[in-house]
Amino acid sequence: MTRRSVVLLRHGRTAWNAARRFQGQADPPLDEVGRMQAYEVAALVAALTPDLLVSSDAARAVQTAEPIAEMTGLRVDLEPRLRERSLGHWEGLTRSEVAERYPDEFADWVAGRDVSRRGGESRKEVAERAAAAVRDLPAVRTAVIVTHSATAMALASALLEIEASVPVLGPLANCHWTELSCETDSGWRLRAHNVGVPGVVVPLPVRGDASDEAPDAEA
Repeated sequence: MTRRSVVLLRHGRTAWNAARRFQGQADPPLDEVGRMQAYEVAALVAALTPDLLVSSDAARAVQTAEPIAEMTGLRVDLEPRLRERSLGHWEGLTRSEVAERYPDEFADWVAGRDVSRRGGESRKEVAERAAAAVRDLPAVRTAVIVTHSATAMALASALLEIEASVPVLGPLANCHWTELSCETDSGWRLRAHNVGVPGVVVPLPVRGDASDEAPDAEA
């Protein structure tokens, strides 16, 4: 095999996304918009003719993977190591709630620093577990991995051999993906980022904005 590709697809929208709540490893399902997004993106992903479909075991990821499975005939393999980054006591809180209750931690996050005092995982820990999951996958031509924004960013950094503590790629919009490819005997390369169904996309987060009207929370 001369070339491998991985497609890191973020799940569809949940009610917590819509409310700008940090989700982490909490498990809200897709909302109505998210279910529509999942069916819309499934046709695009199916056109990539994937050979393997792997998903985080979170409900929102599995529900996003199911329409892809229907269109491709692939089985959805569940992989807990592809779960979202654990966010400790931030999970379930909005941006404004975090800013009010944990101002020092919020200031670290706004500055792009890894927030360790809240509990949960570091970017490096997420990158290590997600990269280990990818290493264990069969060496197929195209693998679709349904995961989460922070996990996808950390995993992409790990495959590209970029320091995980430095957030290089912006967060993925719901039901958008990052694609990386690897030629034989060479490292991974970034082919595309934030690809999805054409149309209006929610803007990427502005970290300094603590308003719950700000774009989707990511950590």
